[in-house]
Amino acid sequence: MVRDRKELVRLANEEAQVQAKRILRCARFGALAVLDPESGHPLASRTALATDMDGAPIILISELAIHRQALDADPRCSLLVGEPGRGDPLAHPRLSLVGTARRIEKRTEEHVRIRRRYLARQPKAGLYVDFGDFSFFRIEPERADLNGGFGKAFYLERRQLLVARGPVAALEAFEEGAVHHMNIDHADAIALYARVLCKVKEPKEGWQIATLDPEGLDLVAGDKVVRLAFPKTVESVEEYRPMLVRLTKEARDKDTAASVG
Repeated sequence: MVRDRKELVRLANEEAQVQAKRILRCARFGALAVLDPESGHPLASRTALATDMDGAPIILISELAIHRQALDADPRCSLLVGEPGRGDPLAHPRLSLVGTARRIEKRTEEHVRIRRRYLARQPKAGLYVDFGDFSFFRIEPERADLNGGFGKAFYLERRQLLVARGPVAALEAFEEGAVHHMNIDHADAIALYARVLCKVKEPKEGWQIATLDPEGLDLVAGDKVVRLAFPKTVESVEEYRPMLVRLTKEARDKDTAASVG
C-alpha cells in the first residue's frame, strides 16, 4: 500500500521553508534525474545550477547529452541538492525537488535574464553558453521534500518554494544595474555582509554579489556561495536601497561591538 506523503512528513513551517530555499539558492550543482526515453528507467546525471529570480532552478544542457534527449521526450524530472560536509553524508540537509523542465526560447527577455543570472553563478560556462547546441531549461517545481536532519522531514508545495510574481516583476529590470553598482561602489559593505552577517571565515576577501531577488542576495567568492536572506520580502525597487542600508548598518554595528568586546 502506498501511503500518502502527508502521513509521513509534515508541511514545511517557516523555518523549514527558509532552510529549503537556502539550500536551493546556494547549490552550485545537483543530481538531475530524468526518464530514459528508451527504457523508461530513471537516469541520473550531475548538472551545474543557478536559480531564476523567483527561486526556480536553471540548468544549461547540450542537445548531445543523454539527459537533454530525455527531457525533450519527457520533461518530468527531479533534482537533488545539498552538499555533504564532514562525517556522515546522510546527516547533512538536502532537498529533493520534483517538477517539469521548460526550455527557454533564445532571443527573448527571459533568456537574457536567465543567461545573466546563470553566468553570474557559473562564469566558466561563458566558454560555451552561446554554442548552438546548448539551451537553458527552467525547472518548474511542483513540490519538494526537505530532509533537514534527524526528525526534520518536511514537504513543500510550489508556493513555498518560489517568490510571488509581483515582487519578482518589480525587480527584474532593476537587478543588473543594482548588482553592478554594489560590486563597484560598495565592496566594503559586501565584505561585511559575508563576514559579519553570513559569518563566513574563509575567504576573507573577494566577495561579490552574484544575483539578487526579493528575498535576499547570493554572494560569491570563487567557488564559495553564501546566502544573505532579508528579514522580510522586498516588494518594490523603492524598498531595496533602504534594506541594503539597514543591513550595512547592522553589519557595521555588530563588527564594531565585536571589536570592542
